[in-house]
Amino acid sequence: MTRLAKLMVGNWKMHGSLVANVSLLSDLLSGMGEVNCRAAVCVPAPYLAQVQSLLAGSALEVGAQDVSAHESGAYTGEVSAAMLSDFAVRYAIVGHSERRQCHGETDTVVANKAQRALAAGITPIVCVGESLAEHEAGQTEAVVKRQLAAVIHTNGHCISEIVVAYEPVWAIGTGLTATPEQAQDVHAVLRAQLQAATAHADRVSILYGGSMNAANAAVLLAQPDVDGGLIGGASLKVPDFLSILKAASR
Repeated sequence: MTRLAKLMVGNWKMHGSLVANVSLLSDLLSGMGEVNCRAAVCVPAPYLAQVQSLLAGSALEVGAQDVSAHESGAYTGEVSAAMLSDFAVRYAIVGHSERRQCHGETDTVVANKAQRALAAGITPIVCVGESLAEHEAGQTEAVVKRQLAAVIHTNGHCISEIVVAYEPVWAIGTGLTATPEQAQDVHAVLRAQLQAATAHADRVSILYGGSMNAANAAVLLAQPDVDGGLIGGASLKVPDFLSILKAASR
């Protein structure tokens, strides 16, 4: 089985400004000469036009942090997949734990968002992961399989076109990180679930998204079923993000 190059995705969350974005991306692009992994940044919606322009012709792709579950209509504040396509968006994060927790997004909503993205030619980065209580109760496997199953059920015919990101909720923004062995165990479960759903599971990159940083990236990325990372805070620090990208290029 031939795996794709590692995929590293920066998630800016609710950070950025017109001035800061120029500096960040300019410095990032100037340091990417030794990078040969796939890379993208998922930016707040107001900056998509600016970032599309700044990254035009570069190897760094543009991603969105969310997409509406609706195609169009009276949904004030929502951004449709078709709108994202107008800005050459390559990826869209769906089901991030912060969306599930703070906005009450269900597995069904996440599956529908993935469907909208796929229909518009955008690759959804489907996030799955367990809370601290679920982790301590030994429910990790059941939780991530349930979350991914909903997406497979809704998008079965094209499930090989998604990206999956495992983000243990207890390790996001806390400084805590799953051990490489813990990450590998969950990634192997997700891989098996995808293999049962499609003959093209090798096309699906499974990213680790729980506080990956410059210090731990190499050991996490060395695990056989870790195909890249969904990077939060470290993607806003040019030296750190470049270090992670270079670790993924080895």
